[in-house]
Amino acid sequence: MKVLSVVGARPNFVKIAPLMAEMRKHTGIRPLLVHTGQHYDLEMSDSFFQELGIPQPDINLEVGSASAARQVAQIIERLEPVLVAERPDIVVLVGDVNSTLAGALTAVKLGIRVAHVEAGLRSFDRTMPEEINRVLTDAISDLLFASEPSGVENLLKEGRPANQIFLVGNVMIDTLKTCLGRARQLEPLGDPEIGSENGSDPPAGFALVTLHRPSTVDNACVLRIVWQALEEIGKAIPIVFPVHPRTRKRLRDLGLELMGIAPPFARPNGIRLISPLSYLRFLHLESLATFVVTDSGGIQEETTVLGVPCLTVRENTERPITVTEGTNTLVGLDPERLKEEARQILCGKGKRGRAPALWDGQAAQRIVETLQQQLPAS
Repeated sequence: MKVLSVVGARPNFVKIAPLMAEMRKHTGIRPLLVHTGQHYDLEMSDSFFQELGIPQPDINLEVGSASAARQVAQIIERLEPVLVAERPDIVVLVGDVNSTLAGALTAVKLGIRVAHVEAGLRSFDRTMPEEINRVLTDAISDLLFASEPSGVENLLKEGRPANQIFLVGNVMIDTLKTCLGRARQLEPLGDPEIGSENGSDPPAGFALVTLHRPSTVDNACVLRIVWQALEEIGKAIPIVFPVHPRTRKRLRDLGLELMGIAPPFARPNGIRLISPLSYLRFLHLESLATFVVTDSGGIQEETTVLGVPCLTVRENTERPITVTEGTNTLVGLDPERLKEEARQILCGKGKRGRAPALWDGQAAQRIVETLQQQLPAS
């Protein structure tokens, strides 16, 4: 069985790692990996492959940065001859980035079966680029692997056949459980910008922040009010903020980019901006944080399993189980709500959740077993 997987961005790498590891255990499976090059620099790509033990891609399409439409078009153009030459039994796609949609479109046009891992997640917000990618990919996939019950419900409502939908759990949590021990052994952190006054460990209590979505950082008014709320929170607890390259540019445009001006946590606003971190170093910080402020989808899931309160700066989430069962709270774009929820956490009233069913580190095993069961019937 030839299984060709397509990845292109950091969230993909975290999700594909356990799948590649599981497929390599089976002599009856020949896994191939295609990297589109959507994220191509060291922090965004190479370090993740090294830390997560992902084999070097069999093919790198080297697409690079571009507008969404151009990126999808270039991936289709470069991926098509690869699929024609390899003729895999199935193309496996993870997540909701441009590479995911492009891989699905290319495969289905060639009559190759498609499996989508993390299927059915819906924010019901069509202004989110990821939502369009999710909906379209699910519409043309043959096997749909859902990470939570809401995914199954959404797919059924959209008319997808029940016999193509499989609730398997969350592959991101497979990676977290595999890597958490190694991440916690990273001492000192190796980056004096993160450390406390002695330059090694982070302070005893700190908040971790990530912001990268266009709806958050590309709107100057929104970014400014979120920043002002973070400044207020930073007076009560130090903040560590690994900054996405696009976010850094937006902060610089607003005159808010302060990296490298003062010692760690020595500013009145308590915010320490640092460069993007590798997966293990970020996971280390995430596991130690008092709470996390984010607009990321995956971090909502990770904090739920880590038991760390998460304040999500979004009006919606495609991962509702992190709110109903996990540690996640949607604060929207309301700075007062963000500050109040942070105060509640600092008063010892942070949200306590639990890991959802099947978020047990065995999702990749269930997916590969299903692939083996389903493909012989094709």
